[in-house]
Amino acid sequence: MPDFNLIALVPEILLLMLACGVLLADAMLRKEDRHWVETLSLISVLVVLGALLWQAGGPAQTAFGGTFVVDALAAVLKITAALALFVALIYARRYNTERPVPRGEFQVIALFALLGQMVMISAANLLVMYLGLELMSLSLYALAAMRRDDRSASEAAMKYFVLGALASGFMLYGMSMLYGASGSLDLSDIALVSRAEQDKTFLVFGLVFIVGGLAFKFGAVPFHMWVPDVYQGTPTGATLLIATGPKLASFALAYRLLVEGLPGVVLDWQHMMLILAGLSLAFGNLIAIAQTNLKRMLAYSGIAQVGFVLLGLIAGMVDGSFQLAPLAYGASMFYILTYVLTTLGTFGLIALMARSGFECEQIEDLKGLHRRSPWMALVMLALMFSLAGVPPTVGFYAKLIVLEAVVLAGYLWVAVFAVMMSLVGAFYYLRVVKTMYFDGPVDLSTPEPATDARLVLGINGAAVLVLGVLPGPLLTLCVEAIQLSMVAR
Repeated sequence: MPDFNLIALVPEILLLMLACGVLLADAMLRKEDRHWVETLSLISVLVVLGALLWQAGGPAQTAFGGTFVVDALAAVLKITAALALFVALIYARRYNTERPVPRGEFQVIALFALLGQMVMISAANLLVMYLGLELMSLSLYALAAMRRDDRSASEAAMKYFVLGALASGFMLYGMSMLYGASGSLDLSDIALVSRAEQDKTFLVFGLVFIVGGLAFKFGAVPFHMWVPDVYQGTPTGATLLIATGPKLASFALAYRLLVEGLPGVVLDWQHMMLILAGLSLAFGNLIAIAQTNLKRMLAYSGIAQVGFVLLGLIAGMVDGSFQLAPLAYGASMFYILTYVLTTLGTFGLIALMARSGFECEQIEDLKGLHRRSPWMALVMLALMFSLAGVPPTVGFYAKLIVLEAVVLAGYLWVAVFAVMMSLVGAFYYLRVVKTMYFDGPVDLSTPEPATDARLVLGINGAAVLVLGVLPGPLLTLCVEAIQLSMVAR
C-alpha cells in the first residue's frame, strides 16, 4: 500500500482550504464589504508562502507512492510562484476596483491557478502532471474571460481556450504514447525504459506531441499564436497572472518530463528544442519591432525571452555526458525566475498607470513619463534595460550565464545568433525608453498608486538592479536545486 505522506502536501492542502474559505467569504459578505476578499486572498498567499518556507527547510519528500515530489527544485519554483501571485494581486487591486471585474471570483480563480501550478511543479507522474496542468489552464481561461461585456477580452479568451484545448490534447496524446511504450505513468519508470537498449519509436513519437504541448505553454514559435492576442485582449490584471506564474510551471513541466522522464532520448528533444529556441528568438524579436501596442510588444518580447530558456535546456547533455547539466539547467531556471520578476514589474506598472476609462496599452501612452512621474519612469527604465540585457541589470547576467552554458556545450554559432537577435531586440526596448524620456507628455495626469503598490513596485525595480550586481546567491540556489534533483533521481 503506498504511503500517502500528507505532510508533503501541507502547502497544497492549505491553499485549497483557504481558496474555498475566500470563496465562501465572497458569497457571504455584502457587496460594500467585498473589499475584504482582497485582503483575505493576500493573507491566504502569505500563509501558503510560510508553509512553503517551512517545508523548504526539511529534506526531500515524496507522497502518494512517489507520484508527488517535494525537492529543492519544487521548493524554489513554488515559493517564487506564490510571491509572484502576491505581487500580482497587489498590482491588480486598484485596476480591478475601477473596472467591472468580479472581485471575489478574480481572487479565488487566481488561488486555484496557483494550486494547479504547485501540483505541476511537484508532479512525478503523468496523471498528476495532467491534473495540475488542467487545473491551472482552466483557471487562466476563466481569468481571461472574466470581462464578459468586453469584446476583445471575450475574443482573446476564446482563442486561448480553443488553442489551449488543442495543446492539452497534444500533451495527453503524447503521454498516452509514453504510457504505451513504458507501461507506467511514473516518470522514474519511463526514464528506465528510455535508457534501455530497445526500439524507441513509440517514445520518440510521443515525444513530438509532448514537446508541442510544452511549446504552447511556453509560448514558443510556432505555437505562439495565442500569446499576443491574449496579452493584448485580456484585462491587465489577468495578463499579470497569465504572463508570470505559468512560466514557472511550464519550466518545471519541461524539466520533469524531458530531463527526468526522458533522458534516454535526450538527443531527439534537444534538436527539437534547438529549433524552437531559434525560431522564438528570431520571430519574437523581429515582429516586436513593428508593434505599437505595449502589451503586444511585451508578448512578442516574452516569446523571444523563452528562446533563451530553451537554449539552457539544450546545453545540459554533451557527448552523452550530463556534466554540464547543473550549470545549463540552473542557468535556464535562473533565467525564468528573473524573467518572471521583470514581467511582474512591466505589467504591474501598466496596471498602475491605467485609470478608470483609460488603459495604458499604447507605447505612446508613456510619452514624457519622466516628467509626470520620475520614479515610475526610472523603474520602467530598469525593467526595459533588464529585458534588453543591458548591464548592470539582472537580465544581462541571465543572458550571459545561458550563453556561457551554450558555448561550453559546443553551440558557438547558436550563441552568436542569440546575441545578434538580442541586439535586434534592444531596439524596441530602447524605443520605450526614448518615448518616456525624450518625447513630450500628451497628458500630464498620472494616477498615484496606493502606498503598498508603490512600495512593491519600488522593491521590484530595485531587485532587478540588486540581482544584476549580486546574482551569485540566486544562481547558486538554482544550480544546487538542479544538482539535488538529479542526485535524487
